Amino acid sequence: MSDVIRVERAGAVARVTMTRPEVRNAFNAELIAGLREAFERLGAEPGTALRAVVLAGEGKAFSAGADVAWQRAAMSLTTEENEADAARLQDMLAAIDECPVPVIARVHGAALGGGMALCCVADITLATADTIFGFTETKLGLVPAVISPFVLPRIGEGNARALFPTGERFGSGRALQIGLVHEVVPDESALDARVEALLAEIGSAGPNAARTAKALIRGQRDMTHDEARASTVRRAAQQRVSPEGQEGLTAFLEKRPPSWRQE
Repeated sequence: MSDVIRVERAGAVARVTMTRPEVRNAFNAELIAGLREAFERLGAEPGTALRAVVLAGEGKAFSAGADVAWQRAAMSLTTEENEADAARLQDMLAAIDECPVPVIARVHGAALGGGMALCCVADITLATADTIFGFTETKLGLVPAVISPFVLPRIGEGNARALFPTGERFGSGRALQIGLVHEVVPDESALDARVEALLAEIGSAGPNAARTAKALIRGQRDMTHDEARASTVRRAAQQRVSPEGQEGLTAFLEKRPPSWRQE
């Protein structure tokens, strides 16, 4: 798609890789636009065509935050221009967050600044044991404002209050403890093996069921308790009577794999 993004397909699995290894996949305008375009295009695909997306970074690090040259250029922008710039970053994160299929973040080396937001908009975040994390914006006299709507639901206010102001860097153990990542593995070889295992798990689930399961979680964010009850009851009933739900239950009773599962 561009010099900074590579999108590969293997059946119903897409792999989106940031390809700026010389700057540890730091954000600039082109990378932000490329990620947004990639996920918007993938998100528009039908359920049978796309089952999962793996987000990764080429080279020694997943993503080291903002590109120095991009930050330098922003110094000459007006407040209004900076707001537009920030909105583009937030739109990119929203495109990943709203991707209808499970997104797996393959994190290694470092995830700093905006790279932390990528960890938070992924559904499943895996990291190597030596990965370094940090909301490092305050070290530059800036604040992690744009990414905060995606980070706070993931790590909670208490952890954000401890980590946002200090800009402290921390290891994978703490990242696991606060819920930033879901699993920590020894090295990149183990990371790739775990990604493949998760893709197999996703592939064994009903395509529409997996999408609906993700959608019902996001959909309840702004619902009242009564609205959530009504919505979830309706979704459960609709899926049960759907062709996919009927096939899944029939296959279970007949002790055979469902039609969507490849053995």
